[in-house]
Amino acid sequence: ELAAVIGATVPTGFEQTAADEVQEKLGSASRISRDRGKIYFEVPARSLPQVHRLRSVDNLFVVVQEFKDYQFKENKEDALKDLEDLVKKLPWADPLKVWELNNSLKKKKTKRKKHSLQSPASREKLSDGGEEGGADQNNTNDQEDCAQNCAVDPTGGQDTESPQGATSRNGAEEEEGSEQSDVKAEGQASSESGTKAGDGQAGEGEAKVLRFRVTCNRAGDKHSFTSNEAARDFGGAVQEHFQWKADMTNFDVEVLLNIHNNEVVVGIALTEESLHRRNITHFGPTTLRSTLAYGMLRLCDPQPTDIIVDPMCGTGAIPIEGAAEWPYCYHIAGDNSPQAVKRAANNISSLLRKNESKDSSTALGVPLDVIQWDICRLPLRTGSVDVVVTDMPFGKRIGSKKKNWDLYPACLMEMGRICTPGTGRAVLLTQDKKCFAKALSRVGHIWRRVQTVWVNVGGLHAAVYLLRRTWERAEETRSFW
Repeated sequence: ELAAVIGATVPTGFEQTAADEVQEKLGSASRISRDRGKIYFEVPARSLPQVHRLRSVDNLFVVVQEFKDYQFKENKEDALKDLEDLVKKLPWADPLKVWELNNSLKKKKTKRKKHSLQSPASREKLSDGGEEGGADQNNTNDQEDCAQNCAVDPTGGQDTESPQGATSRNGAEEEEGSEQSDVKAEGQASSESGTKAGDGQAGEGEAKVLRFRVTCNRAGDKHSFTSNEAARDFGGAVQEHFQWKADMTNFDVEVLLNIHNNEVVVGIALTEESLHRRNITHFGPTTLRSTLAYGMLRLCDPQPTDIIVDPMCGTGAIPIEGAAEWPYCYHIAGDNSPQAVKRAANNISSLLRKNESKDSSTALGVPLDVIQWDICRLPLRTGSVDVVVTDMPFGKRIGSKKKNWDLYPACLMEMGRICTPGTGRAVLLTQDKKCFAKALSRVGHIWRRVQTVWVNVGGLHAAVYLLRRTWERAEETRSFW
């Protein structure tokens, strides 16, 4: 049976959460990469639909080969020549079959549900190349200035220093200090008349040349070459090996070259758009990734019948993810901004429409309500809530660091009031760690810190705090507000 080693990018800091989900839903053990924000696991190829339904992963790729201790030559030309020569030695056949199978799943899903933009599989781009054409035609993304008659995209040829957690052009997570390069080398279409398979024969009547690009992510300071140079030369060898056409934007196959110090992983992308874009259709200035929302919710271990509140919900990413994954809990979303409440309500409506389009005969509502309120005076009974999960204002795009000095302790007190003493939990995300630590020290009698997960949110070094409610009674009045 065809098996696949799948690589997945996940929100940095939540690698173990993703590994736990893979074990729980697929029964596969995961290996957490030294390159933060990635996990690897092996599954039968028939399990691909379940892999796409994982809630904690951003992007998926099938591993062609992994080198745990790759020795790069010190001379740049020699190091790049080694990467070129590597292309012919890689075991492309099975990963390409997995890519082909993945594409056929996408086509089926799109035909069945044309309007469901949220479904991970239908979001991915369809390949126009026939799927019965053998492994080779699915190969990698052509990239780089590979040959004569190539026009290199000026925007793709630069090494981009992206902070970890930022979304790159191809939607992949990038590490701090890493480079990513997408370079387009576009051969003249007239010169490519057929598909040459590297590992097999093209299907009957198959005249389409697959388009591809190579994306290189590089991290480490001991390489003599840039990510752009590695992508260019590796992509040129891929094009020569498979006779595909390079196209950075309208590609069928994307080959990934991930280099982290001496760890090299070659893969083929299985997702075109990140899976974290699954729930939100109306975005706000600080919309949280659905995958990060899932990680936060999982951290608080929701139990059936729990009442889960997000008192600063923004566009509703956390409660919508919660209602989708934990339908046996009751979720309440609130915000003081009328615009945020409106966006959240629109996103909930989109989720309801999506559920109806799946099967109108069994469509259910979602256990979720949204309300406008003041975070410091919540219209909820004392001790009536099991879990509070929220993304607190960082004081950058929304609010200010100065306001946070008053807001944070007031929020923690009010959250403490509504949470059940002894069993209540709170999972709070903030980048304003100094202010949060000070606020927590002021309310230490009602909240005890259990765990801190360091995460990267759009390039900002942030923290997710898991707090547990003590048995102490919370004061009803807030003298410092």
